[in-house]
Amino acid sequence: MRAYRLSLMTFAVILVALISIAHATKQSTEATDDQMISSAMSAAPPTVGKSATIVAMGADGTMRTLREGTNGFTCMPDNPATPGPDPMCMDKNGLDWAMAWVSQTEPAAGRVGFMYMLAGGTDASNTDPYATEPATGNHWIETGPHVMIVGADASFYDLYPKSVDPDTSQPYVMWADTPYVHLMAPAR
Repeated sequence: MRAYRLSLMTFAVILVALISIAHATKQSTEATDDQMISSAMSAAPPTVGKSATIVAMGADGTMRTLREGTNGFTCMPDNPATPGPDPMCMDKNGLDWAMAWVSQTEPAAGRVGFMYMLAGGTDASNTDPYATEPATGNHWIETGPHVMIVGADASFYDLYPKSVDPDTSQPYVMWADTPYVHLMAPAR
């Protein structure tokens, strides 16, 4: 009987230790609010980022405000689930456009928006707004630091190259022929 108690006690100590290690590991992989704020601010010029509202999107698509801002811009931190950096900062129309993209609804017409992604952008398909990884025919591209113009009239986008395999060192149209068409303009 004594050996049985020792075994249960040993098991309980090991179980508590494993749970503590798992909890500590989970916490170390989750970004703190300060880390997310810093990541989000890296998307824009310092003067824009320091006064922007900072939000983080949950796995369910809901937004949590990390810091209220005063300049009309909203910044979001890097999404650790994507293969590259992708913090972004946008004006009100840009945020509305991004929320339409995330919710897979049509963006409002005639509401031109501006977005910064000065830390770069996650490698992405230039033809499929919802591609999550490279696949045959989806024209995966690498994007460095850039700004975006969203919500413009179709004639605006006709002024720029619409190749599915663009030269990312010059302005080009991304996701042409979709509701989420936008201009990508390198910032370097």
